[in-house]
Order: sequence, then C-alpha cells, then structure tokens
Amino acid sequence: MMKLIFVFCFLIVFSSCNNKKKENIKAETAESERVLTTQEKIAYKNGFEEWDSVSEIKFTFNVDRGESHYERSWLWEPKNDKVVMIQKEDSIQYNRKQMDSITLKTDASFINDSYWLLAPYKLVWDKGTTSKEMTDVIAPMSKDTLNKLTVLYGNEGGYTPGDAYDFYYDEDFRIKEWIFRKSNSEIPTMMTTWEDYKNHNGLLLAEKHTDSTGAFSLYFTNIEVTK
Repeated sequence: MMKLIFVFCFLIVFSSCNNKKKENIKAETAESERVLTTQEKIAYKNGFEEWDSVSEIKFTFNVDRGESHYERSWLWEPKNDKVVMIQKEDSIQYNRKQMDSITLKTDASFINDSYWLLAPYKLVWDKGTTSKEMTDVIAPMSKDTLNKLTVLYGNEGGYTPGDAYDFYYDEDFRIKEWIFRKSNSEIPTMMTTWEDYKNHNGLLLAEKHTDSTGAFSLYFTNIEVTK
C-alpha cells in the first residue's frame, strides 16, 4: 500500500514538474517570437542586450562652439544608481535613489549628457512617451532617404516635460541624425548628426554629433565600460 502511495505521489510531482517545464518553454517561445518595436530594434542594434552586464560606465561630455570648449566627466554605476560628476577640480557624488534639492541640478546635467550618449537605450527605458513612425522620408541634414521615429515625452515628470525628438535611422536601425524640439515645437531647437560609432565592451555608441554649420560639435571622450 505504501509503495502504491509513493508511486502515485511521484507521478503527481513528475507530472507537475513536466507541466511547469512545458509552460516555461511556451513562455520562452512566445518571448522569442514577439515582434520587437522600432525602439527595441534601435536599442538592440546598439548593443542593448549587453547592458545588464554593465557595472560601471565612464565618459567625458564635450561641447565645442566656435573657439570655446566645455566639458564634464561622469562615472555611473547603473546597478546601484551611484553617480559622480567631475568638472575641473570639483566633484559631486550622489545616488539617484536619494535625491535632494542640491543634487537635482547635477542630476539634470547627468540626464542631459547621458541622453546624448545612450539615447537608443532611453527609447526602451523611458516611460510615459508616445511615438509616431514614418518610412522613406528625406532627412533634414543629409537629405538621404531614411525612416523617422518621433518620440514625445509626457507633460508631467522629468526635467523637460513635453519635449519631442525626431530620430532618423537607416534600414539597419542605426540612428544617423536627429532633431530635438523643445516643448514639441514645430521649429527644431537643435539638429545634429549621429556619427563615429564605436564598440565599447559590447555597447555600440555614437561618439560625435555636429550641426549643419560645423560650428557646433558635441562629442565623447574617455569612454570606459566595465562589466
């Protein structure tokens, strides 16, 4: 009798495990068959699948306007959201999970600078946005035929609510240029290229952005990605 009970219990457990395994396989299959959004395709084109392995990223944000030069450096530990800003001889360290009135201004600069570097990932990270897509449009700078993704941020939350970005990307889902429109204005606030893509420990990052006149250049140096 005890033997029969043991066999019966074993069959129940085996059946339960087998069913759970089948459910996991179905879930994994469904996820693999899910059609990626344009935002996700752009992000993955830039190595987004490697991001979860990143423990630290360092970079220097540079801007040249004519003869003037401006720069500030950052160290970010994304897993615990620790941020360090280094500017000239000063440095500010804070945690984005514990913000106060003093660090808010520094964090606004961090969001701006990191957006220029990691915008393809922000397309996936940022919530509260709406998007619109167009194919085969004439890009404003190169005049090439590209695809266009417009991302509009909500009117609440963040440092610059209501702003819009027009991303122009090619058939390989690589961003070639973009337009920033403050408060969703029809008139472009800023328009630059996306160029000098380089692989940094699995992350494909555009290191340089220039405007149509060549008088403005925004670029990154000292990029280090640690896993």
